[in-house]
Amino acid sequence: MPLSGASKSSPRRSPIVFTDQVSFFAVNGAQRMVVLAQAAWASKTVKLAAEPPGERSGMVGEGRDELRLVAVGDSIIAGCGVEDQADSLTPRLAVGVAEKEGKRVSWETHAQLGATMKRVRYRFLPEIDSTPDILFVCAGSNDVMARRSIAEWADDLQGALDEAQGLCDRVWVCSSGQPHRSPVLPRTLRNALEQQVNAQTEASVAICAERGIPFADVTHIPLPPAFWASDGFHPSAVGYEVAKDSILAAAYS
Repeated sequence: MPLSGASKSSPRRSPIVFTDQVSFFAVNGAQRMVVLAQAAWASKTVKLAAEPPGERSGMVGEGRDELRLVAVGDSIIAGCGVEDQADSLTPRLAVGVAEKEGKRVSWETHAQLGATMKRVRYRFLPEIDSTPDILFVCAGSNDVMARRSIAEWADDLQGALDEAQGLCDRVWVCSSGQPHRSPVLPRTLRNALEQQVNAQTEASVAICAERGIPFADVTHIPLPPAFWASDGFHPSAVGYEVAKDSILAAAYS
């Protein structure tokens, strides 16, 4: 499926090949049956927070100069877990960028609950109609939940980053969230998810390092007591603040 809308020619690279794939639910037969049953239960029972109302673009900070921050991704970028888009991750990140760089920051999001990296690659990146100063990519949890292999993940992440680096000189990437710590999921399922999340993060670290892209690993950061939203799956306002700090630390290290 061809992409359109890139404002620069995309830098094509020889992809890092992941041959040691981690099979989803890489557990023994008895445990696998339990995990599959728990996954089926969760898909029918866990009620995820909806995308909140509010503007998906804005301006923060002060200064004569302006930066444009564009974020693409899944429910983390769509703001699930808070009451209004103003309390979500991207405007918080924009405030942090404005403080660090002493500039006004215009921000916008292209995201959807349930989006995978493939959707980021083929839908959200082509929606960007002019060159951002910073392009922030955040997805992964849904790829894990959809049982996509690490090789599939790596292919879509590398393809998305080809397009992102064709659009923008400053690309930042964030890991998936922490579905393996969700208090609403059963323990055996969480343990299986943790294996895949760790493998996905390891692949992402290698891909971003090869490209010189800042990568924020939020899959392993400690979580404060008020981290979770009411659905027990997405971050609360406190959780988004914690994630924001981790992303800025990676980007400005």
